[in-house]
Amino acid sequence: MRGFLVDTHVHLCDPAFREDLADVLDRARQAGVGAMIAVSETLDDVRRNLALADGFPAVLPAAGLYPAKADRAEAEALAELIRRERRRLAAIGEVGLDFRIAETDADRELQREVFCQFIDLALELDLPLNVHSRSAGRHAVQLLLDKGARRVQMHAFDGKAGSALAGLEAGYFFSIPPSAARSRQKQKLISNLPLSCLLLETDAPVLGPSPEERNEPANLAASLKAVAEIKGVSEGQVREAVQENTVRLYGHLASTLE
Repeated sequence: MRGFLVDTHVHLCDPAFREDLADVLDRARQAGVGAMIAVSETLDDVRRNLALADGFPAVLPAAGLYPAKADRAEAEALAELIRRERRRLAAIGEVGLDFRIAETDADRELQREVFCQFIDLALELDLPLNVHSRSAGRHAVQLLLDKGARRVQMHAFDGKAGSALAGLEAGYFFSIPPSAARSRQKQKLISNLPLSCLLLETDAPVLGPSPEERNEPANLAASLKAVAEIKGVSEGQVREAVQENTVRLYGHLASTLE
């Protein structure tokens, strides 16, 4: 773990990587990214990520249902798969709330119901949650607290820094994408949170240093640089902190991360 960084949230099975995934993974390795937590949005994504991990040891699969795709039957089938594959999974994710997409009370309630199911499952299996909370950061954090969630990563948190503080007090982690270099909101978040709760992610193929270009795991260096510049510390200090934080949250992967 001391020798490399971990991209804690990336969509490797996205069609954007279909033609050159091997090259993308090789560039990540050359950039010092030694492991990538490949999140899933659907049941099919989970199967693809599990298969991908068979061929690429640096890929650590996660299993989740994107909140915009919230469906009771799909969630139940995914829960069964997670129980079967628990030992192979880095996390349950991505799961959560997306109130930018869900505008009606009924849609938001369905998202909450499905999210609660996965929080309960994470507690049952002692797996981390990799959480999406677009336009719903305060609501997602409160729901996690109400349910007693313990091992939590808030990915690309887009709420106010104040909304993150309750999660910070509960020991939750917040992962920073390369878009922090151009996002005033992300910069404020970094300024207001201690290094002890920060992780790095790319969310590739989106949220890159440039909105016009495809993002990829090699750009994790841009996340590292942004955090160092905003916190006014060296990149080495940030590297050491996020490596320790990654082990704290994903300790069940210790043999992979060393």
